[in-house]
Amino acid sequence: MNSDNPSGAGNQQGSREIGPVPVSLTPQRLHAELLEADVSGLRAYLQGALRDGTRSRLHGTHRIGQADPEWLVVLKDILDALRLRGWAYREGRSRKFWVLETAVQFLSVDFDASPLVGTSEGLDYVRGYFDAEGGMPQHPEARLYLALSQKSYLSLDVVRMILESWDINCGRIHNPSLRVDPHYWRLYVRGESHRRFMTMVDSWHPRKRRLIEARMKI
Repeated sequence: MNSDNPSGAGNQQGSREIGPVPVSLTPQRLHAELLEADVSGLRAYLQGALRDGTRSRLHGTHRIGQADPEWLVVLKDILDALRLRGWAYREGRSRKFWVLETAVQFLSVDFDASPLVGTSEGLDYVRGYFDAEGGMPQHPEARLYLALSQKSYLSLDVVRMILESWDINCGRIHNPSLRVDPHYWRLYVRGESHRRFMTMVDSWHPRKRRLIEARMKI
C-alpha cells in the first residue's frame, strides 16, 4: 500500500515534529494487537475514530485533537502499521492540546458503515467510534454504563445495528437534552450486554482500555 503524503504538508499550520508528542505511551500488549490486526480492521477502526475528527478542505487533511496524547500515539501506530503518513504535534507552545493530522485518501467524515453490519470489521469500526465518542465511568467501582454519543443520528443508528447484529443489546437512541442541543444523540449499551461489549468491542484507547481491564479483572 502506498503512503498518502501530499507535497507541502510540512508547511501547513503548526509544527509537524513528532518530538513534542510522547511516543512510548502505547502499552506493549496493545501495541502487539495493533501489529496483528488485519488491514481491513485497522481501516474500519480509523473510520470510526474519525467521528472525533474534522476535515480541512484547504489542506485536504483530517485532524483529530486531544488534551491527552495517549490515544493519538495509538492512531499514529495504526497509520504506521498501514504504511500511511500522519503528523502528530502539539498545537502551540504552551497549550496542553495535541493533534494528529493525516491526508490518507480512504478516510471520510461521511463514511457509511452500514455495509459493516454483521462483520468483524463492524466491531472494529465501533471500537474506533467508542474510543472517539464513547463514555464510561472513570472510577472502576462506580456503577457501569457504556455510552456512545454523536451529532449524527444516522451514524449512531448504524452503530446500534452493528452491535445488535452481534447480540449486543442497546437502548433507544435519544437526545439527553433538547434544550441544550437538539442535534446531540446518545446510545447506551444495555446492562446485560456490558460484558459482551467489553469482550468483543473492547477499546484501543489506552485510558479506556485500562478501565475495561479493571472491570473485567484482567
